[in-house]
Amino acid sequence: MNPLAQELNELIAKDNPRVLEMLSDLGRNLFFPRGILTQSAEAKEKAHKFNATIGIATEDGGPMYLQCIQDKLGAFDPKDIYPYAPPAGKPELRKLWREKMLRENPSLQGRQFSNPVVTNALTHGLAIVADMFVDAGDHLVMPDMMWGNYNLTFSVRRGGVIRKYNTFTEAGGFDVAAFKSELRKTADEKGKALVLLNFPNNPSGYTPTEAEGQAIVEAIVEVAESGCNIIAVTDDAYFGLFYEDSLTESLFGRLANLHPRVLAVKLDGATKEEYVWGFRTGFITFAAGTSGQDNLLTALEKKTMGIIRATISNCPHPSQTFVIEALRSADFLAQKAAKYQTMKGRALKVKEVLDRGEYADAFSYYPFNSGYFMCLRLKTVDAEKLRLHLLDKYGVGAISIGSTDLRVAFSCIAEEDIPELFSLIYQAVKDIE
Repeated sequence: MNPLAQELNELIAKDNPRVLEMLSDLGRNLFFPRGILTQSAEAKEKAHKFNATIGIATEDGGPMYLQCIQDKLGAFDPKDIYPYAPPAGKPELRKLWREKMLRENPSLQGRQFSNPVVTNALTHGLAIVADMFVDAGDHLVMPDMMWGNYNLTFSVRRGGVIRKYNTFTEAGGFDVAAFKSELRKTADEKGKALVLLNFPNNPSGYTPTEAEGQAIVEAIVEVAESGCNIIAVTDDAYFGLFYEDSLTESLFGRLANLHPRVLAVKLDGATKEEYVWGFRTGFITFAAGTSGQDNLLTALEKKTMGIIRATISNCPHPSQTFVIEALRSADFLAQKAAKYQTMKGRALKVKEVLDRGEYADAFSYYPFNSGYFMCLRLKTVDAEKLRLHLLDKYGVGAISIGSTDLRVAFSCIAEEDIPELFSLIYQAVKDIE
């Protein structure tokens, strides 16, 4: 093991040996090298004559660039576009995002958590979690209604075993009892569990109520008390899109500093929160089991920088600059609020249409109150057959999940078109019948 990795492991063990136990073999071996980047940083501060360390081309005291590209980006200083961004992301962006997290999650006040590290959006953040904490055979607890890419990220890439529980009760709420039962089984068998909490959920579009959210946290504490190490990951990709009857914060705030055997990890980003999907700008943030663990948080940040350095080197600089400008803008909050109202209007319109009962013989719908999606539960036809028929005859696209569920992204359907959309889905069901 590299001495730098050993040094980081000792810092973690000193603050909380349980977190060291949570790391994968790769996670324990990760470190951030004291190499070219460190020497370049030192030179940036002291090399007042010539700086021959940086791996970019310069001209006239700044980065070299092509004018045909700069002509399109004239609003931005070349130094904020063309050079490499730091491995952990631009310091100003990390600071602004942390402030945003505290503003939007009051439960984080008074909690100790790391500075967000910039990732290449949420999927990259999930891959970092998988690399740092999952070895072959480790168990991951997830709802049966889950984003399919988790399988590639955690099972195919890292050999993790996904253990599913029922997402909803028969009455239509989040099935906390099923979650707790599956977590308990994993605890008994492995003594370690990665819990993935994706709210608003993809594909169902559901976020737990206040009572359900608290029950989830209490279940995690109870299982941790029994001796299980838990990495509690909040995938907050659709954070902020809460429309009715749900939590309006990330569970990360309640999981932070909760218990020595619980490491909370928050994954979020500008991707969907700020409607900039192609920017690929996300964040990963850690919160230790108790407060007063600065060394542990620093070590986890260094290991995160190490895996970033080893895979993509750093995240795109222009995207980070664009997001900084948005967060600084005096119009940011008002414009974001306007888009939120558009999204909420679409979600509520879907409920209005489906609650009329006109389509009850063909399908019902799973609970949804947030995010981009909702799911129909088909009663008489196969979901994949319906999906193909919708495409072929009506030019309507939707996602089939298993044999009974059809995911509909109302996020990309204008409110006035929603009645026609579900009318066509119903007609397609009748065609097949």
